[in-house]
Amino acid sequence: MKIAEKRKLKHFPIHIKLDTGMHRLGFEEENMPELITTLKNNKNIEVRSILSHMATSDEFEQRKFSISQIELFEKLSSKLMRELQIKPIRHILNTSGITNFPQAQYDMVRLGIGLYGVSNDTEEQKELENVGTLKSVISQIRNIDTGESVGYGRRFIAEKPTKIATIPIGYADGISRHWGNGVGFVTINKSKATIIGSVCMDMLMVDITAINCKEGDEVILFGESPTVSFIASQLNTIPYEILTSISQRVKRIFYRE
Repeated sequence: MKIAEKRKLKHFPIHIKLDTGMHRLGFEEENMPELITTLKNNKNIEVRSILSHMATSDEFEQRKFSISQIELFEKLSSKLMRELQIKPIRHILNTSGITNFPQAQYDMVRLGIGLYGVSNDTEEQKELENVGTLKSVISQIRNIDTGESVGYGRRFIAEKPTKIATIPIGYADGISRHWGNGVGFVTINKSKATIIGSVCMDMLMVDITAINCKEGDEVILFGESPTVSFIASQLNTIPYEILTSISQRVKRIFYRE
């Protein structure tokens, strides 16, 4: 506000965030009198929206807390609108909130990870399409004998003659090291290829003994299979972390329909 005043700006658009229980950012109920006094009759700025963020919209056992957030948002936002005589856009719902609390959709909603076809609700997930796929290719294929090892620390020892493929993507690209050593898999020619040995910085190795493939063939790290939700569940984390971990050195290609 001071900057708008200093630069002699008029009706500069601002957005007011209310803290209704997330305790991350925003004005709390005790701040309302001071906030109203500051904004009232101020011609330098204009409140375009009032928003808040829900902490547990995806957790059924925390539904009571979610309802309390919505009720507090209604109370505080209505007070601001009444005292300041304004009609801004109001919004509080994230992806899970859109489905679980339709009564609180207000003027708009914030579809976040849902845009990427991911939901915490199994029924809602059925209605969403995958929109992001991480791909690579097979860079090299080799055969190893019984007793030979793969990768750092020799964490994979072949119990029988095994055909393996090296994929040029690793933890520097955002593939978790926890996804290696037999935990995770990639998809090659619609078949699962288990990741063997430790995920390296720039590469990972997979077992392709039972898969008909060749060097240069496409490899799916995540997409339809495995999904980011499945990977997250196996690694005891959330889909957001899987998606946002992909580093900037991974090339992005966007398709528009």
